[in-house]
Amino acid sequence: MPAPTLEHVFDARIDVAVPVEVGVTAAGSRRVIAITGGLVTGPGLTGRIVPGGADYQTIAADGLTRLHARYVIETEGGALIYVENTGLRFGPPEALERLRRGEPVDPGLIYFRTAPVFETACPQLAWMQTSLFLATGARAPDHVALSVYRVG
Repeated sequence: MPAPTLEHVFDARIDVAVPVEVGVTAAGSRRVIAITGGLVTGPGLTGRIVPGGADYQTIAADGLTRLHARYVIETEGGALIYVENTGLRFGPPEALERLRRGEPVDPGLIYFRTAPVFETACPQLAWMQTSLFLATGARAPDHVALSVYRVG
């Protein structure tokens, strides 16, 4: 059987607010980060991130961050796409601490991968509901950058 391939679909710049630190719970340190907007550009999709979503994070004692973001993309043509993006972020303790403080960190130091799932009522975008996707990410102080790939 052939190995899977990756096809670049789009890049996203997801603008975010200052994290709300819920505190340390039985599951780990909880944070909620509001999504305030952003842009989507690429060969398979172009549009904007609709303000109003959020990234729900759980951070374990070793620094492993489990991410679960929910938001909406509006395409240039006006179609809406609901996104649930789940993933992991991990790296050296000092780099993770700088990220937590909102400081810039070299993305090469951080393992940041997600598996977005898309839902849409737009027939022309139905292909997004019948494929698996992977993304690489980088966190900046005021946004998250994602490169999204369809697994072939």
